[in-house]
Amino acid sequence: MLKKGFLFLVFCFMFHVAFSQAKVQDTIYLMNGRVVGEKVIDTLLGAVTIINPKKPNKKIHYEWDQLYMVRYANGDKRYYYKQDSLLSNWFTRDEMWMYMKGENDARKGFKARGALIGSFFAGVAGGLSGTFYGPVLPYGYMALSGIPKVRIRHNTISNPTYVESDAYILGYERVARQRRKIKSVVGGTIGLGIGYGLFALFLNK
Repeated sequence: MLKKGFLFLVFCFMFHVAFSQAKVQDTIYLMNGRVVGEKVIDTLLGAVTIINPKKPNKKIHYEWDQLYMVRYANGDKRYYYKQDSLLSNWFTRDEMWMYMKGENDARKGFKARGALIGSFFAGVAGGLSGTFYGPVLPYGYMALSGIPKVRIRHNTISNPTYVESDAYILGYERVARQRRKIKSVVGGTIGLGIGYGLFALFLNK
């Protein structure tokens, strides 16, 4: 009985190890800060190729200038990014890594709610004017939304020591300002539609 139990435990352990290894994927770090976990199937012709996880019968090709690094499942790393002013790669490899960390943290944690709300009210005000120039107010707000200083909240930072890096802050600010503009377009457009609707309603009355 003990022997059978021991063999069963050994079988379960081996199955677990085999399953875990099957789940291990290569990790692709893109220059836009995004991370892709998929098996690399080819690195020829100036691109890294993976199977499209959403469409298994198709492939995705990442050209080398889109890549920062690929970390393979066995622990090996291959860097594609290098500092080169001729390619406008001004950062060192370590600085670019921190820049990408900043982009990722902003992408996950920066909500830009203020830009959404402010542009919404600007859109409503523009729509209530009932004029052809109504969109100037919300879209003007969008154009100016990237100017105010970005406040980096501690609860959006994956590691508190990152804020000591200027490269990290630059990466965070770039995505944060981009988020502000996107939310401003969304809020301003919705507000503008509501404003024009209210103007038409009041005009009919």
